[in-house]
Amino acid sequence: MRIMLVSIFVFCVATASVAQQPDPQAIIDQAIEVSGGARFAGSVIEFDFRGRHFSVKHQGGAFSYTRTYADTSGRAIEDMLSNGGFYRKINGQRAELSERMQAGLPGSINSVVYFALLPYKLNDAATIKRYLGQKTIKGVSYHLVEVTFREEGGGQDWQDIFLYWIHTQHHTMDYLAYTYHVNGGGTRFRAAHNIRMVEGIRFADFRNYKTAEGDSVSLEEHGRLFNEDALIKVSDVNLENVRVKLLAQ
Repeated sequence: MRIMLVSIFVFCVATASVAQQPDPQAIIDQAIEVSGGARFAGSVIEFDFRGRHFSVKHQGGAFSYTRTYADTSGRAIEDMLSNGGFYRKINGQRAELSERMQAGLPGSINSVVYFALLPYKLNDAATIKRYLGQKTIKGVSYHLVEVTFREEGGGQDWQDIFLYWIHTQHHTMDYLAYTYHVNGGGTRFRAAHNIRMVEGIRFADFRNYKTAEGDSVSLEEHGRLFNEDALIKVSDVNLENVRVKLLAQ
């Protein structure tokens, strides 16, 4: 009888502990809401990133992403990714692409848009969210949420893992860390700065860091290392000339 009572008590404590865990979906929903909410889904967002101009349109479930720039030969390049697929124009003419380019170019556009519009993209259908607890960075408390992806619908980089530090009071996404597998793979930690609101949508630039130890350090440890000023800055990730046009829903 005593063993049974102990078992019931342990079960109840475990159940209560799980019930008290914050819902990672609710945390992400709050982060999206304070960053622009429904405005993301009905807008045209334009910005320049590393010498290339992006136009990102979402409306009524449809999307179109356009990237334009001049290549090293001075040719005008226009890449278009939408619900209907991907194509490239060179000097206004539709280009024939190799299988490798046809497979790789959409991912390079998607990657820029994904980071530029965070946290909006964290509710894509292929995402899997897991709560990892509360963490402190620079004296501020954050919810730590892990986001992974299902293979179906998760894109070319579905095996990448992301961690997001969401402010427990303001619900803003201020830091992230991630693994990547292209170009030999690795890990990165990003810290947001230059926060600004444009037509009610929150944008941020990021300082991009790596560890001195390489990929042997877990993603979660990146937050601790940043707290200790032990990460190495490798680049700036800046969105320039951001403009937003809100569309009728």
